[in-house]
Amino acid sequence: MTMTMRPSSTARLLAAAALALSCLVGGARATVVTTCRAAADSVARVDYGFCVAELGKHRESPDADTWGLAKVAALTGIVNADDAVYDIGAMLAKPGRADAPTRAALGQCQKLYNALGFAFAEAYDQINNRDYAAGKGKAAEVVALTHKCDDVLAKAGAVPSPLAQRSSYSVQIAIICTAITNLIK
Repeated sequence: MTMTMRPSSTARLLAAAALALSCLVGGARATVVTTCRAAADSVARVDYGFCVAELGKHRESPDADTWGLAKVAALTGIVNADDAVYDIGAMLAKPGRADAPTRAALGQCQKLYNALGFAFAEAYDQINNRDYAAGKGKAAEVVALTHKCDDVLAKAGAVPSPLAQRSSYSVQIAIICTAITNLIK
């Protein structure tokens, strides 16, 4: 007995094949998009647009699966922390730019952002070693360190915070790193 396909079955098969091919050809972007969508759907605090924009521009994203994108999130966190340390150094190098309490707070924040960069690096290492609980723990440490810097600046009267963008970035990328790590099967 031979089976023949009805036209609608053939059309569905061709559509599925075309979809699969488009995912293979455009897979890099689709992987970032679908992973960020899944992360945002699973954790309300994940900013989907931010996730796609930041992970999508990293050089390792095109070939990354979910595990790779969790590591990419940690890597982008390291870069942001390093940039914050540099920015703080530049702020402190300008005499008279800030009052003494703000300068002292910035000095503390420079140390905190240095530690924050190491926490992201440790999150990367733990995720790379497939110790996901430890990786997520390091991402949580990032959030705590970021809030500590925010508190130090607020107590010094540095309002608005000169590190508001760095702080927001660090917290969001740590949340994304955790959410994506939760998606790893």
